[in-house]
Amino acid sequence: MSELLELASRVAGWARDGEQVEAYVARGRETDIDVFGGEVESLSSAESAGIGIRVVRGARQGFAYAGSLDADVVAETLEEARDNAGFASPDEWVGLAEPDGVAAADLDLWRDDLAAYPTEEKVARALELEAMVRAADPRIRQVQSAGWSDSAVETAVASSTGVTATGRRTVCSVSTYVAAGDGDETQTGYGWSVGRSPADIEVSVAAADAVERATRLLGATKPPSRHLTVVLEPMITASLLAIIAGTLDGEAVLKGRSLFAERLGQAVAAPALTLVDDPTDPDAFGAVAYDAEGLATRRNVLVGDGVLRRFVYDSYSARRAGTTSTGSAVRAGYKSGPHAGTRALAPVPGPLGKEQLYAAVGDGLLVQSVSGLHSGVNPVSGDFSVGAEGLLIRGGAPAEPVREINIASTLQRMLLGIAHVGGDLERLPGMAAGVSLAIDEVSMSGR
Repeated sequence: MSELLELASRVAGWARDGEQVEAYVARGRETDIDVFGGEVESLSSAESAGIGIRVVRGARQGFAYAGSLDADVVAETLEEARDNAGFASPDEWVGLAEPDGVAAADLDLWRDDLAAYPTEEKVARALELEAMVRAADPRIRQVQSAGWSDSAVETAVASSTGVTATGRRTVCSVSTYVAAGDGDETQTGYGWSVGRSPADIEVSVAAADAVERATRLLGATKPPSRHLTVVLEPMITASLLAIIAGTLDGEAVLKGRSLFAERLGQAVAAPALTLVDDPTDPDAFGAVAYDAEGLATRRNVLVGDGVLRRFVYDSYSARRAGTTSTGSAVRAGYKSGPHAGTRALAPVPGPLGKEQLYAAVGDGLLVQSVSGLHSGVNPVSGDFSVGAEGLLIRGGAPAEPVREINIASTLQRMLLGIAHVGGDLERLPGMAAGVSLAIDEVSMSGR
């Protein structure tokens, strides 16, 4: 990884008088395997390396990238970025990040055994998952997908403003999506296991979760419409909170795309909710020691005890807002520039396990899956309306399955209506985590 930083620093050192130059260098390996019917359906394994260069001069910014680290290509990319800056519109807020004195966390996010893990073993784990699902229950009609995925990424960033940073991380996972049937009825379910090392992967857990989620919905009916308490499963909670977090970044606020603008210091949720973006947590799969501009990441409490505490900023949005970066610059890779965003979003777990939470709810609805989440949620107005299926909760325990329902409210009401935050924190294959979340007074439309 030292050679990546050496390259980035060399490019940053080519800055001319009155010019800022940043180089972001990345190198990675990834594998994706899908199996079907006991055979490999698709297998892709790829290595990539590239550089993205930003040049700022005279309130104009140019960007260019190349999928090569060849010296001549890198030099050409720098000249292209300079040329692009000349054609850019002036923006008084553009500029590179500068060292802010925050110490970086010491994170161990790399596992050598993933790089050494043979492809045939990855295939074997995917086939094992599919076979385990098929054998688990005679009602399993089809394993619609089963597979293995992994990635290993190394990065370095350096700028003429004095920023230097490196990072590397690994992650791997198995996942499956299955269909169970009874007569003419078919229901689906999903399961996964994720870790940094192949040793972390639990195929049996992924299989059991998918089978349970699919089979427990068999016999589902359409319930009567009413208002009730809903309990979101951790994966649904993570998806919902990710949408909310998108309204808590500085760019969304500045562009008028946040329902929380002008609400810092106000209660926006029930006191039970504390929402944190903490890339310094090594258990989070989005953890990194440095953000995409090379500043040290830090634990940012976005909502604390129900009160809106902070928005997240990269250096550009922070300048526009008259504040400082929260170490929250993200980027999709070397092909794009940085912007503000969350990396390791998670609610702080509450005191109740799942069974205790169901008992506290008494009667309600356990939501296992939703449809139309992104189209049915308006992050500006807060309107919320999605299709759902799951299990009714009766007498403090999951009861009969229900389907063809719609749950509706607003994000504002849902946050303030949080009754219980579960203690069952689940890390997801992406960059978020979730818990079981009980929300009062949600409209359920059925028959």
